[in-house]
Amino acid sequence: MYSDPKDCLYCTNNETLEKLMIPIAHLRVSRAFLFKEQTYTGRCLVAYDEHVNDLNELSEEQRNLFMADVTDVTRAMQKLFHPDKINYGAFSDKLSHLHFHLAPKYEGGPDFGGTFRMNPEQVYLTEAEYAEMVNALRAELKIQN
Repeated sequence: MYSDPKDCLYCTNNETLEKLMIPIAHLRVSRAFLFKEQTYTGRCLVAYDEHVNDLNELSEEQRNLFMADVTDVTRAMQKLFHPDKINYGAFSDKLSHLHFHLAPKYEGGPDFGGTFRMNPEQVYLTEAEYAEMVNALRAELKIQN
């Protein structure tokens, strides 16, 4: 099922996207975001620049660049937040825009040993705390503000 780019939160940068995430940076072929809901401390998302449905639609070069972006973000998350594991989710049942959810998991923390919840709506931070996380991620990714 392909969604229309006109209805895609990643293509239109609409209000839903703004409510859910904070932009971190534009990378090689994608954009990185910090989730506002922080049950999984440091949770991010990487969305491919173009409106493609699946990883298998990319050329080898595009795929490698996208996965390099995902890897860069997870390395920054690992260094800054020290999770025991990072879960990767590429769910696109209703929104066919290639993106990866990156959910850090901590032993003894929420859902460790199981599947992360999409939006538990339990942990929200102050604007200053979000800014601190975003700035730390940008610094680690070597992104100029």
